[in-house]
Amino acid sequence: MNRIVIYPKDIQQITGKSERQCRNIIANIKKKHNKEKHQAVTINEFCDYMGINPETIPSKLK
Repeated sequence: MNRIVIYPKDIQQITGKSERQCRNIIANIKKKHNKEKHQAVTINEFCDYMGINPETIPSKLK
């Protein structure tokens, strides 16, 4: 089963940034998409925000 949601630890693995920076990235994505705090960020939203091809992400999250 493929995941839909991305977490700060996942972003850390992909980008090499600190956990705090990754939490800020998620906060910025939520602000861009007018999401509330309890709503999750999807992998596609993250890829759109960062300009990354979504097809490369699942291999990094295993």
